[in-house]
Amino acid sequence: MQKYIKLGKQIYNMENNREQRRMVVFVLRSMWHDGDMKKLIAFFDANEVLRKFQERHQFHIEQVTRCFFYNGASFKERMALICEHYRYLTEIMQPEAFMQVCCYNSRPRYRLWEGDFEGQPIWTELLMKAGQRKEGCLSVAIKYEGKDFYQIIFWINKDKDGHEAMYIGAMQGPNLEESRDVIKRMTKWAHGYRTKNLILYMTQAVARALGLKKIYAVSNYGYYANNHVRADRKLKTNFGDFWLEAGGKENEDKRFYELPLVEPRKTMEEVPTRKRAVYRRRFAFLDEVDAEIEQAVQRTLK
Repeated sequence: MQKYIKLGKQIYNMENNREQRRMVVFVLRSMWHDGDMKKLIAFFDANEVLRKFQERHQFHIEQVTRCFFYNGASFKERMALICEHYRYLTEIMQPEAFMQVCCYNSRPRYRLWEGDFEGQPIWTELLMKAGQRKEGCLSVAIKYEGKDFYQIIFWINKDKDGHEAMYIGAMQGPNLEESRDVIKRMTKWAHGYRTKNLILYMTQAVARALGLKKIYAVSNYGYYANNHVRADRKLKTNFGDFWLEAGGKENEDKRFYELPLVEPRKTMEEVPTRKRAVYRRRFAFLDEVDAEIEQAVQRTLK
């Protein structure tokens, strides 16, 4: 029990009553799954990079004990995906880059792409955010005015066919009422390409650069909050409509859609003549984004 109490105090703010209650639940669940918890801790202790990671970052220990990631995920499934996510990344990434990308408190954050929007810097980061640990282990986030604008949260795991795959646990955007005008202007800046499509395009580029073979994205039914009974935790948007619009298809497991690794593009013959100039500029812009992200990810790899 004492080792789990010690871990719990590292994870939770013991000055907060809510966090204290979570710590008690963490300890009880860890004791109930003591054998698996020992295996999980041993997995991180067996690798020098992961051992150093675990000294700085304990959220992966908490994630396995809570109803995170997707609807119906069991303790063993959460444990397996956490181990596979970090096994894969430590296998392909340089140790310094792994720590910068995967530690929630790393500074500076790892930038994938940089641009200029109306004279203001806009950029994309690959990072772990403690606040998004319910939906995944890493985020691709567009930053504008120093804040998250759009982000996709994901983890890496093998699919049922053994393919290394990206699993998207959520896509989050800004408050539409407050940001509607910015989104409109940003869409025009991106040659008519919507910002939520841009964050997905960037995420697809990350998946390809990491050598992943498939992308799956959570459905509304598969969203992790369906593990809870509180109504205020339910999803207020429709993921499925967007995944289908982006070229996705329904999956055998109704908790996920399968998305293409490469966004389908119209040929110039399919584009009305009056719009072709805009589409050429859009595709050139997207090709530049893709190339920059590819290079940025490649710099992290062994």
